[in-house]
Amino acid sequence: MLTANEQMRIICKGVHSLINEEELFSKLQKSCEEKKTMIIKLGLDPSAPDIHLGHAVVLRKIKQMQTLGHHAVIIIGDFTGKIGDPTGKSKGRVALTDEQVKENAKTYCDQIFKILDIEKTEVRFNSEWLSKLNFEDVIRLAATTTVARILERNDFQNRYQKQVPIGIHEFFYPLMQAYDSIAIKADIEFGGTDQTFNILMGRSLQKTWNQEQQIAIFMPILEGLDGMEKMSKSLGNYIGVNEAAEVMFKKVMEIPDKLIIKYFELATDEHPDEIDKIKAELDNGSNPRNAKYRLAIIITSLYHTKEDVEKAVAYYDMAFSKKAIPDDIPELLIGLKKETIEDIIPRLMDMKFIKSKSEFMRLINQGGVQLNGEKLTSNDISRVITCSEVMKIGKKRFLRFVK
Repeated sequence: MLTANEQMRIICKGVHSLINEEELFSKLQKSCEEKKTMIIKLGLDPSAPDIHLGHAVVLRKIKQMQTLGHHAVIIIGDFTGKIGDPTGKSKGRVALTDEQVKENAKTYCDQIFKILDIEKTEVRFNSEWLSKLNFEDVIRLAATTTVARILERNDFQNRYQKQVPIGIHEFFYPLMQAYDSIAIKADIEFGGTDQTFNILMGRSLQKTWNQEQQIAIFMPILEGLDGMEKMSKSLGNYIGVNEAAEVMFKKVMEIPDKLIIKYFELATDEHPDEIDKIKAELDNGSNPRNAKYRLAIIITSLYHTKEDVEKAVAYYDMAFSKKAIPDDIPELLIGLKKETIEDIIPRLMDMKFIKSKSEFMRLINQGGVQLNGEKLTSNDISRVITCSEVMKIGKKRFLRFVK
């Protein structure tokens, strides 16, 4: 286990804010002296199971702490998910059914273990303890805070001022999330800046229950490919953790130069010393493309095999770096269902790329059709097409697949 000072440096890399730094250092010293792991808490809302690099910012930080020897407890809010968290919403969220929560939780777990160490991670559902509280327990919980304190939450304030209805049950959401910290005796809770109120409520409740207060660590928002808006699937500026290696590599290369260091800090596990070196190189006039190229390799390697990364690099170098493919080429929209090369042949005919299926098959047999720079064979027509792949038909006809 590293010293408390060295752990502090790694933990604080890229952090937006931390409450309380002295308490964290004290916890780390105690952990080192007693050789005892700390419990890191992260609560997940089971209503949005698709993870992109923006969501992964907190997970990457937790993974870094696992590497330091600490233990993560991921709490799936199955009980609170049935109530709905109003955070950032103008009205309450629709409550989820048991089936929806379970399915979303499974999807979440499939993705989070692409980042977290499964051996140092415990996944628990907060219905385990919240469903056992009786009415007396709930009254005792409610007595720990005031309506005025609850209304300090911006979303509640806004809804109250605009006379948007607020259900009394919604006031219990931050209290129940705070109770999760008591149930697992959390030492640290991670979250985004939009979870500030709920996480600080956990500190308050632990104090009332005579527990050592958890440290609250808030990670910043990661901007998407446009360099302006928060990374979001709905805005189309995201990099998904489940995307193909070629797509992920190309997208990282598209981020604005001003975000290179921020992505190194928030989307990788690189040591602060290494990031300082990269920043110094950029400040001294180094070509940003070189740093971005390295960043793309590092990020893609976090989610894909070495072989897939090598293919992604080779494809990018061939298709974009060497300008083997024109920038302005036609695009073909592929549907949500999985489509194969054979499925899109009729649309290739509609776009006048080919005259018939037989002509297309003849070109394939002659080595005249490529996908991502690799020649196709007749055995490849059942291959599923993914977003951002590029097909070359003949010598000059190019087509990019998009969603």
